[in-house]
Amino acid sequence: MKLARRFCSVLWMAALMMLAAGCSGIDSRIAESERPMDPVRITAYMAKNPVADILRAHLPEFEEKTGIQVDFQALTNEQLSQKMFVQMTVGSESPDVFMIRPLEELSLYESNDWLAPLESYAVSDPRYDFADFSGTALESVTVEGKLLAVPLSTEQQILFYRKDLLEKKGIEVPQTLDELEEAVKQLHDPEHGVYGFVARGQRSALVTQLSSFIYSEGGNFLNEDQAALNTEEALKGMKRYVNLLRNYGPPDAINFSWPQSADLFAQGKAAFFTDASAIYSLLSQSGLNKENIGYAMFPAGDAGRKPYSTTAWGIAMNANSPRKEAAWAFIEWASGREMVLQAQKIGNPGARSSLWRDEEGISGFPEGLIPIINESIPIGMSYDRPKVIHVKEARDIIGSIVVKGLVGEDIEAAAESANVQLQELIDSEK
Repeated sequence: MKLARRFCSVLWMAALMMLAAGCSGIDSRIAESERPMDPVRITAYMAKNPVADILRAHLPEFEEKTGIQVDFQALTNEQLSQKMFVQMTVGSESPDVFMIRPLEELSLYESNDWLAPLESYAVSDPRYDFADFSGTALESVTVEGKLLAVPLSTEQQILFYRKDLLEKKGIEVPQTLDELEEAVKQLHDPEHGVYGFVARGQRSALVTQLSSFIYSEGGNFLNEDQAALNTEEALKGMKRYVNLLRNYGPPDAINFSWPQSADLFAQGKAAFFTDASAIYSLLSQSGLNKENIGYAMFPAGDAGRKPYSTTAWGIAMNANSPRKEAAWAFIEWASGREMVLQAQKIGNPGARSSLWRDEEGISGFPEGLIPIINESIPIGMSYDRPKVIHVKEARDIIGSIVVKGLVGEDIEAAAESANVQLQELIDSEK
């Protein structure tokens, strides 16, 4: 947890340094002549993260250029979710725009018609270059063919590894899950303080990282509207995960979410670690020698490489906002190339493809990580959890299978039981 706090502090300082440097943060295409005749004020609810820090830093430029005044509020993830749920439930006109975690909240919002579709806005101005957004990022923010948010941050599941440990043993970087399992076995040395593997073990938290194991073995959480947790392919992916974490991970892995897993790897106590690409910044600010941190594609299973590549945060418009043109002007600016560039320069992985081929756009990332992200994006799955309305309940159901496996219970029996529960949840949402 201390490592996570250091990470946030570093990004905050970086954002302030960017502002002090006087970098331009407004797209020149918002012309003076396009300002509204009468003053307009909108409200924006943002999550407390590096993207919001960059937007707040450059907000005066947006307001001066457009004439739109913005009541900008930054909230913790929990505060944002709770406050938005209340505002949407009562049909409030405020906020006009807000950040959203698409894979956690989009289906719920769509089922209640709380979001304004954005496709007509996004494609109407060629200067916005909507085609620049990666396909997997857009899939993450699209429901029933409707674009309900615009991507701001992305992440892909990758494999982190200790270069020095692999080199010492003469082990090649694993390209398949079979090779990963063998390498983990060889490097597992708890008597000398090094576990072969670490990942999330907490019931709900682990589901996102489990997803790539299931996809890469040819499985999925759902087959259309049918639960698919007990299929041969899904079971193979789950057994892989359980075997790696139970036999070669820390004994208390069942209590690990991403901060604990990242912290263990950052302390040099694990040879392999799989999680979101965005976690690289935590590791590079740790005590572990950066030269010893390796980045690799998620290994291939029977179905090939199928890591997730998703939108972690998007920005959406309130369907009840009476100021939709001004709200879109803010979204267009916040997700425009210049603002995405400024956030990406301090390590926030954006969704605009051109910036991953731009020298300035990749300047905030380790050289070895850039090709991994670029290769993962086009082959990735656009979701890392089931696409249902009650996501938390679904994650708990799925995660329970792995937890039972970690404590020695029968995984197949657990999957059969969980599959029934997940199907009941799906049917209840129809």
